[in-house]
Amino acid sequence: MYVLGDVPKKGATLNPDKTAIVFENRRITFKELDERVNRLANAFIGLGCKKGDRLAILSENTHKYMEVYFAAAKAGMSVTPLNFRLSDTELAYIVNDSESVLFLAGDGYEGRSKTIKSQLKHINNYISLDNHAESHLFYEDILRESSVDEPKVPVNENDMAILMYTGGTTGLPKGVMLSHRNILSAMYGLIISFTITRHDTECFILPLFHISLWPVLCVLMVGGTAVIIRRPDLQTLLQAIQKEKCTHIVLVPTLLNWILDLSNIDEFDLTSLRLITYAGSPMPAEILKKCISKFGNIFAQGYGLTEAAPLVTTLHSEDHFFDGPKAKLLMSVGKEGATVNVRVVDENDQPVNPGQVGEIVARGENIMMGYWKNPDLTTQALRGGWLHTGDLGTLDEEGYIYLVDRKADMIVTGGENVYPKETEDILYSHPAVFECAVVSAPDAKWGERVQAVVVLKNGCHVTEEEMITYCKQRLAGYKCPKKIDFWDDLPKTTVGKIKRKDVKKHFWEGCKKMVG
Repeated sequence: MYVLGDVPKKGATLNPDKTAIVFENRRITFKELDERVNRLANAFIGLGCKKGDRLAILSENTHKYMEVYFAAAKAGMSVTPLNFRLSDTELAYIVNDSESVLFLAGDGYEGRSKTIKSQLKHINNYISLDNHAESHLFYEDILRESSVDEPKVPVNENDMAILMYTGGTTGLPKGVMLSHRNILSAMYGLIISFTITRHDTECFILPLFHISLWPVLCVLMVGGTAVIIRRPDLQTLLQAIQKEKCTHIVLVPTLLNWILDLSNIDEFDLTSLRLITYAGSPMPAEILKKCISKFGNIFAQGYGLTEAAPLVTTLHSEDHFFDGPKAKLLMSVGKEGATVNVRVVDENDQPVNPGQVGEIVARGENIMMGYWKNPDLTTQALRGGWLHTGDLGTLDEEGYIYLVDRKADMIVTGGENVYPKETEDILYSHPAVFECAVVSAPDAKWGERVQAVVVLKNGCHVTEEEMITYCKQRLAGYKCPKKIDFWDDLPKTTVGKIKRKDVKKHFWEGCKKMVG
């Protein structure tokens, strides 16, 4: 049996003097990491925390974030990571719903923990990670005062390790229960799929409160090094890749698009990169082609979700073709991952024929335990033993899966189904388009229409009429935008995904019902 707390322990045994984590000006060996994790776990226990308890952490990226994940695991606790962009009301809801007994605040977030303190029902102690703060224990003080010995808490692979809340795109956020077995099974599949080894150095820029933390876990599991960047600053990112000779990075399409648009990108030596993995949202084909032209064919894709910890499918670099019959694979999210089974099914949960649209479902040891305190939703999501993702897709004869869109994002206009991604791909192929989002909007004639919002590249100018004509030359008429708005920027999540829901809400504001 192997659990999350064994990652630093095993690293200290096999690679004690090797650098495990680089964060800003600090380098931490595997031996030092394991000792710090043990001290922190014993500190939790000394504060009265017991097996099965939960803690909440509100912080930007730091090496201490990973120490908290590992220490909680060794203490038999689970971690509820908090999105620092949420409102105070949302944060208080998650902390209370998770019944966390311990609250850890990173640099700059001590004030927020004080602000919501009166609303929190179960918190017994507050810990400040980086700064001395009133009513907070100081992280380094409690480490110094705690034992370096391995905690003697029996931890089972089926115990919950992380209680991670989804973004709450519909209603209140849902707590996804992930066991040690769920997480590590997904990590094994990702290590296999992307050939991650002890010789790899991971450059990590996405938030550690998100399931996108998987590359850090994977590289530490195999004895490699994780370079953690506090926040998504592109210049800092490129400097880190050059300085640490990073071999792998995971980015969302939006960040890749921004990197391509940097005027000084050629000033950095990025030749150490052997693999760039993109995930988080569908990659427009035109952006992907530009990426491959710039960096070479070192791109791979991962499609997943929190409930799958996150592994569902992977698309390898050898599946990226510009020309010929295999060029269609650029639009694929790949085949099922190494440790998960994936199907595309109809409304009756029966597999659809190749090319038919259905819901993507997954089954494996990586699939969540269920939704926290929500057995009905768990039963619905895991019916028949398969996780129902809510994503629509097709499957071809070779087993490649093509993501069509989210069920909730589908537009029904004049009786026809329109999947926004298809329209967005055409818009992205226009040379003047930097970013775009396609959503439904209320329409007196059609009920709802295909509405596009476009951000143009600097110095470009295109009229709405010209853009609609461009789409009509390449798409069926009903799939083309009826109207196009031009914005300076689009709302995004912390990981850089375009927030379609917020764009859609802009057009439905004041309506009695938002279709879809």
